[in-house]
Amino acid sequence: MARRKRVYHRIEHKDSKFESPLVFRLISKVMQCGKRSTAERIVYAAIDKVNENSSSVDPLEIITRAIENAKPRLEVKSRRVGGATYQVPLEVAPNRSESLGIRWMVNFARNKKGVPMHRALANELKDAASNQGNAVRKRDDVHKMAQANRAFAHFRW
Repeated sequence: MARRKRVYHRIEHKDSKFESPLVFRLISKVMQCGKRSTAERIVYAAIDKVNENSSSVDPLEIITRAIENAKPRLEVKSRRVGGATYQVPLEVAPNRSESLGIRWMVNFARNKKGVPMHRALANELKDAASNQGNAVRKRDDVHKMAQANRAFAHFRW
């Protein structure tokens, strides 16, 4: 008998300005207390700030590259086998890896005190696009953990 409920996936929504589901998910992650218009203002200001000094034509190019660089390919999950708990490395589903990358970037931007959220998010996106920064470091830590525990990969099921 399954312990978890069945996951019902919702319809992909798109944001109003860029018609991108990725930006919509970023806005939803930034949003607090149901204030979507405030979250949209923050994200759009961050996108403008990111594209201020770049020569790219598409404003979403840097955001997609940043999220690509921040999302993990592997993660570890705890499995209890015979009284012992093992950290078992597993591949991450595409939806979940994108979610984790966005979540890490927003959380690291939110934790920067004394900096407005749109500026902190823009800095985090810029850093992740150039393959550095806190979110990319977090991804590398998760990959190292999975690599260190690959001896327990046979417990995957």
